[in-house]
Amino acid sequence: MTIAHSAGLFLSFEGIDGAGKSSHIETLAQAFRAQGRTVTLTREPGGTPLAEKLRALMLHDAMDPLTEALIAFAARRDHLVQVIEPALARGDVVLCDRFTDATFAYQGAGRGFDLDKLATLEHMVQRGTAPQPGLLREPHLTLWFDLPAEVAAVRLASARVPDRFESEPGSFFARVAAGYAARAAAAPQRFARIDSDTSLQQVWQQVADALVARGWLAAAPYGQGGAA
Repeated sequence: MTIAHSAGLFLSFEGIDGAGKSSHIETLAQAFRAQGRTVTLTREPGGTPLAEKLRALMLHDAMDPLTEALIAFAARRDHLVQVIEPALARGDVVLCDRFTDATFAYQGAGRGFDLDKLATLEHMVQRGTAPQPGLLREPHLTLWFDLPAEVAAVRLASARVPDRFESEPGSFFARVAAGYAARAAAAPQRFARIDSDTSLQQVWQQVADALVARGWLAAAPYGQGGAA
């Protein structure tokens, strides 16, 4: 799929905690800016004042899987209406740290919540925000940073004080990783798998290659426009 440079482009970054996806978002943003694109850099849950409040609840307050899912989709709806759709309408490149795939991976596969109910919420929340009334808003490309759960656990052990999700056991992250793999298998045209169990430079090269192959980015050297 080739998108005109004047059209909006929506990319999501996905992966289990510790996969390293966030390390490359700003680098990719700088690569797009160097080519004259305006970039909206955002995250989920979050991205708006309301969604950031919901994020704090979700990361730190105890709740059941249904409540988690409802909060995630409530935050997503506000994020879509207030930030993502207006940015795409302007022709921005939207780089989002997590989107709906995370809900299916974490609340669905990780928590064991009903995937059909998540799909119902997905259709309720992600239809009617774009100019085409029937369109289910999804990323044009999802960069999936794939990392074995045991490797992620080692990385997280030396990270900041963990939130509710980061403090989950390895078995939880193994289920989440499997959830991401299932989402990628169901929509291979939308996913680009990034092998995150390698060096920063090699990870960045995979990211750049995925964008170059689709005609959305000229070749960008490692670290262009900022640290990776």
